[in-house]
Amino acid sequence: MKLKSFLQGFGITAVVLTLLPLIAIDYWWIRVFDFPHAQLTGLTFIAILTYFIRFDIKYYKDYLFVIILISCFTFQLGKIYAYTPFSSYEAKESTITDASNTLKIYTANVLQKNEEYQLLLDQIAEKNPDIVLLMETDQLWKNAVHKTLSATYPYSMLEPLDNTYGMLLYSRLPMSQNKINHLVDKEIPSMEAIVTLESGNQFQLFAIHPTPPMPQHNPMSSDRDTEMMTTALRVYKRKMPVIVMGDFNDVAWSETTSLFRKTSTLLDPRIGRGFYNTFNAKNVLMRWPLDHLFTSEEFRVKTLVRTKDIKSDHFPMYTELTFEPAKAKEQKANKPSQEILDRAQSQLKEQHLLNMEIPTIIGS
Repeated sequence: MKLKSFLQGFGITAVVLTLLPLIAIDYWWIRVFDFPHAQLTGLTFIAILTYFIRFDIKYYKDYLFVIILISCFTFQLGKIYAYTPFSSYEAKESTITDASNTLKIYTANVLQKNEEYQLLLDQIAEKNPDIVLLMETDQLWKNAVHKTLSATYPYSMLEPLDNTYGMLLYSRLPMSQNKINHLVDKEIPSMEAIVTLESGNQFQLFAIHPTPPMPQHNPMSSDRDTEMMTTALRVYKRKMPVIVMGDFNDVAWSETTSLFRKTSTLLDPRIGRGFYNTFNAKNVLMRWPLDHLFTSEEFRVKTLVRTKDIKSDHFPMYTELTFEPAKAKEQKANKPSQEILDRAQSQLKEQHLLNMEIPTIIGS
């Protein structure tokens, strides 16, 4: 009877935790329940199995409880199903071997206090990417890696900061029209540039690392959501291929990241391939995908891997893409509805009331 009461108590808790993130409020203690969604789904499934194995379902309360729990599990699974191998690819597989139209990207949140600089450099040398994005990089990190990386990567944008939001972007490929922006906060940088592939084809690159909702310093998710929607609306108006990457401090299936993907009309290479949980590298049970890379329809996926531990709290990601504009129509995302665009714009309008430097209309 104690087990039955425990399972029923867990079932009620699971339903509440599943529904909480649906509330349109930006408080951290609501948004945080987006993160362990896969874990909650697994626990709900175990609870259903245990209930069927251990107890006879013969009273109406039992039937009601099981129906509620199965409904909860179905809803939970629906949110993350796209990130299982059972779903079809959103960004399709590469079909060419042309090296001049192949792009290799390495991204890593290094953990500012981490001092294993050589471990990172060795991994970058092993992967030999064309573009390297390092986040949470302060001046110590810049001093430790710049000499080595600049010898291989002649193009760079550098914004080392001691507030865990520093960014170092290195490229072997030419970068032009480089900009370091501060979209929401003067101490939170983002980067953009036009990158030229060896073939001469160009694309626009965005690198972002918005702040997470935290009880001490940032109790609302408004800043994070605003930076994501600002980027999404700019990308929606794009006139050339685009890649957006970085540590979004948000999971792939959240309402905010889903809105970002629908608004920007970018593709998520993880859909149909897996979760690729990058955080927390130090906790096997509590991991979720915070590090993202989205592409426009001109790109296809050759390789997508989570790399080995670099003593950070994040695992790095390594991605190989091929530029195949002739087949872009085969995977072009649906145009966002007016309701989707209004939701994205409303996030900017809300922030505009708090910070008059944030524009409400984003141009190309």
